[in-house]
Amino acid sequence: MDLGLKDRVYVVTGASRGLGRAAAEALVGDGAKVVITGRDAAGVAAAARELGPGAYGLAADNADPEVAGRLTAAARERFGRFDGMLISVGGPPAGAATANTDEQWRTAFESVFLGAVRLARAATSELGAGGVIALVLSGSVHEPIPGLTLSNGLRPGLAGFAKSLADEVGPRGIRVLGLLPSRIDTDRVRELDALSGDAGAARARQEARIPLRRYGTPAEFGRTAAFFLSPAASYVTGVMVPVDGGARHGF
Repeated sequence: MDLGLKDRVYVVTGASRGLGRAAAEALVGDGAKVVITGRDAAGVAAAARELGPGAYGLAADNADPEVAGRLTAAARERFGRFDGMLISVGGPPAGAATANTDEQWRTAFESVFLGAVRLARAATSELGAGGVIALVLSGSVHEPIPGLTLSNGLRPGLAGFAKSLADEVGPRGIRVLGLLPSRIDTDRVRELDALSGDAGAARARQEARIPLRRYGTPAEFGRTAAFFLSPAASYVTGVMVPVDGGARHGF
């Protein structure tokens, strides 16, 4: 199946590693061009080199108010067009609801929530019909994850923002949606498993709750992201798509 990605140009934030990197790999592998970002300049540069000539790396922090405009401009300057954006942000620190500080909330809000909102707004001002914005959120949109109060508080709000934005820009032919990964085998998820003190036992418990009885791979998430960003998914908008091996039992 041809996804129609050849020569289309996407911005992928948080793409030096993890889910953002997997999505960038899938996009480039299907013929798209990508501008990838991350806070660590060396890591972003290395990722861009590994992805090849279809990728351009730019060090950027989603919390920086100036970043949104820079990224869409970089896509046009480097590759001549801009077709969509995948907004992937790092997970905020773990912590209980009674333990997270005001400063942790402020920092997480700037990077996870407001940064994503700014990026999406900037993208919609630059996109035309056929453009797409996808946000990498979390299964916590539907069900809180123990010990991740900051994420539990911010991701559902972004889901609501994405649905509202989808309604507003749909008449212009622009799609907006969310991807909800759960137990994908990334460094972040391994760190979360290790918080219990026995990472192996924690993983076994989680896998027992997943109908497919295993964690997903980053490549599986990346291919899913590439599909929903592609013209092949041109009639899908305003939805939150679980990428969780069936862990969420319901609509």
